[in-house]
Formats: sequence, C-alpha cells, structure tokens
Amino acid sequence: MAKLVESVPNFSEGRRTEVVDKLVAAVERVPGASLLDRTSDASHNRSVLTLAGEPAPILEALERTVAVAVAEIDMEHHFGEHPRIGAVDVVPFVPLAGASMADCIELARTFGAQVAARFGIPVYLYGEAATSPARQRLADVRRGQYEGLRTQIGEPGRAPDFGPASLHATAGAMAVGERPFLIAYNINLESRDVELAKRIARRIRESSGGLPRVQANGFWIEELDKAQVSMNLLDFRTTPLWIVWEAVRAEAAEDGVHLAESELIGLAPIAALLEVADHAGVSQRLSESERLAGAAGFLKLRDFSPLQALELRLEAARRG
Repeated sequence: MAKLVESVPNFSEGRRTEVVDKLVAAVERVPGASLLDRTSDASHNRSVLTLAGEPAPILEALERTVAVAVAEIDMEHHFGEHPRIGAVDVVPFVPLAGASMADCIELARTFGAQVAARFGIPVYLYGEAATSPARQRLADVRRGQYEGLRTQIGEPGRAPDFGPASLHATAGAMAVGERPFLIAYNINLESRDVELAKRIARRIRESSGGLPRVQANGFWIEELDKAQVSMNLLDFRTTPLWIVWEAVRAEAAEDGVHLAESELIGLAPIAALLEVADHAGVSQRLSESERLAGAAGFLKLRDFSPLQALELRLEAARRG
C-alpha cells in the first residue's frame, strides 16, 4: 500500500491574496501533491494550506512554498493576532493511510534539514519529532514569538535543531514536526468583548486545567466585529468537537452571551463530524451528507461544505 501523509503548512500572510496565490501555485505545479484546502485570515494575517499525497511530492511541494515565502514575506513588517516565529511559521506532518508516526518523524527531520541548508532558516523540531521534551509543545517553541526569538535564539537551550543560531533576515525561523490530526476550530461570540473570549479560553484549555488536548486563546476579529475563541483540538477522540462547543457555550452563558457561529480552519475527519451528529440526535438512518449537514447546523458552522471532511476532499482531489 502507498504511504499517504498530510502536511498543513502555516504562512504568515493572510492579507495579500496575490502572495497566497503564489503559494498555492507552487503546490499545484507538483504532480502527486494534492491541495485539499486553502484558508486565509486577515486579522490573524495567516494562511493555511492542506496538502496530501505520498512523501516525495509532498516534500517537493513544501520546499517550493518555502521558496515563495522567503521571496515574498518580510517578518520585519508582519503584524497579526496569531503567534508566529517566521514566514513559514509551522509545518506539521500527519500520517494518513499506510503511513506511521515514525514515517512522519523521519519526514519532519529530513525536511527541516533540507530547508535549513538551502535557505539558511533556523528550524526547530516539535511534537513527536522534537529532540527534547521541552520542545514538544509548539507554544514552547514559539515562546517570545518572532520579536523575542531574535535575541533568545542565542541563549542556552534556544539554539535551533538545524540551521544558524540567528534569524533569517526576512523569513525568521520555522517549526517542523509530527503530530496526530489537528482540528483548527474557532467560535465567534455574539459580543465584542475580547477579554471575555480570553477568559473563556483560559477556562477551557488544557494548560489551565480545562479540556484535555485543547489549546485556546481569545482574539478580536475586526472584519466580523466579534470576539473569538480560537482553538486547536489536538486529539478529537479525547475531546470531541461537540464537547468544545458545549463548554464554550456554557462559559459564555455565565456572562449572558450567546454563540454566533463557529468555523473550521481547514479540514476535519468525517468521524469527528459524525460524532457531533450523534450528539445532536441526527438519525443514523440518514445519508452521510445529511448527517454532516446536521452536525454543521448544531455547531453553527460558517460556510460549511461537506468537502471540509478530509476523506471527501481527498477523494475529490484524486478524481481530479
């Protein structure tokens, strides 16, 4: 069986469409690398691409996107809501059909070494590919963000795994790793109170004693005129989507605030959405598409399409 892997590179550019188009074109020029999704956010000033395929074309496509990012993104002029350390902020590898965690750890280390050698970018390994427990959490690798890392990179324990112990002049640094499937999920409040969003985030995230395998923060989203609880679900089988929705709803209700909507950034496995359908009481006798629609309705998912289910998007991409 062919090994399939997913990679979800995050770029520090969400406002210049022409630059994101160049990143997309770099992927689409590589046979065997399927672009499953592209998402940009102006407030976060960040774009996320979702790629899947066999390891060799995925590595080639990723290296081409790095070349575009180095040429087009200057971190000295980058501002946005989302934490970041570089133009290509983070590149995770995720095992899909036929691939193992060990395969993706090897890919992460291979890619990190290649990028550092070709572009002179310092690369930090994180997640299961990390070379020390202190670097397993992405938040620890990104401590201080781009501005802080400029001086911290020369301190004991902060040297990169690959590349120079100084930031690239325009592209900064990069985190590369292996992880299970992550669901990037945001909930927008019927409120402009960003401090409320931050309080809710503190209560529900794992690091504050909240939901296991959930990372969260609160932001103000200007184009929506709403406060947002922005989350990464590191393991949806441990903490399902519906539990996150219910937890945020309960916390917001204590302040008399309703939830306006939620959104997926990128894709989610079908199983994660069908769990929501089951919780919402959507009949299992209905078709898969109807059950997905029921799940989306329960979560008030903004602009939902069934092709946000990973397996359906990959199948569509394979059909060409």
